[in-house]
Amino acid sequence: METEQLLAQILLRHADTPGGLLPALQDIQETLRCIPASAMPAIAEAMNLSTAEVHGVVSFYHDFRSKPAGKHIVRICQAESCQAVGARELTAHAMARLGVQLGETTADGAITLEPVYCLGNCACSPAISIDEHSYARVDVQTFDALSDSLRKGEPS
Repeated sequence: METEQLLAQILLRHADTPGGLLPALQDIQETLRCIPASAMPAIAEAMNLSTAEVHGVVSFYHDFRSKPAGKHIVRICQAESCQAVGARELTAHAMARLGVQLGETTADGAITLEPVYCLGNCACSPAISIDEHSYARVDVQTFDALSDSLRKGEPS
């Protein structure tokens, strides 16, 4: 099904729902893997908002993206507890190992690297998440093994 049709179906489900913008945006991102800038006028019209209002919401929430994420999303905790035991070094290593900056996707489309500001695993810092799975006490060797398995298509 074409992007425009998928978008129209999602917007139809949420158009008359009070406060339906966030659920609509979540559904759009889940379906299209991002919220394309080209979709914002249609979203605005369906929600009876301005394009600027929709853009403001999309840009405010860090979970919304304008480009599709990689097959896997790796988030490295940047909170104080994790920083105290090596998260900055782990982040620098991850960026060098993957050849990306935070917020970018590897050239092969396998991994998007993102910061997160608490995974609720402070007692076991540094922590990362891969997709919906959390990992504790991650060092560079563990990160390398995990990222290698993702690139080989093995489950996280």
